[in-house]
Amino acid sequence: MSRRGNCWDNAVIESFHSNIKSEEFQYVKYNSLQNSRVVEKVNDYMSYYNEERILEKLGYLTPKELGA
Repeated sequence: MSRRGNCWDNAVIESFHSNIKSEEFQYVKYNSLQNSRVVEKVNDYMSYYNEERILEKLGYLTPKELGA
C-alpha cells in the first residue's frame, strides 16, 4: 500500500473495470443477470484478457505469451 492520495495505485484495476464494462456488459440489463452468470462472464472475460487478447505494446503477443 502506498501513501494516501497516490492516484496511480488503482490505475490498472480501474482500466480493467472500464474495459470489462464496455466490452462484456455494455448491452446487458444488470438486474436481469443471476450472480452465477455474472461470475461466469467475468471469468470468461479474464481468460480472454490474459490469454487471447494481443497488444501492440507487447509486440503483438498476448500477456500469457509474453510471460511464458
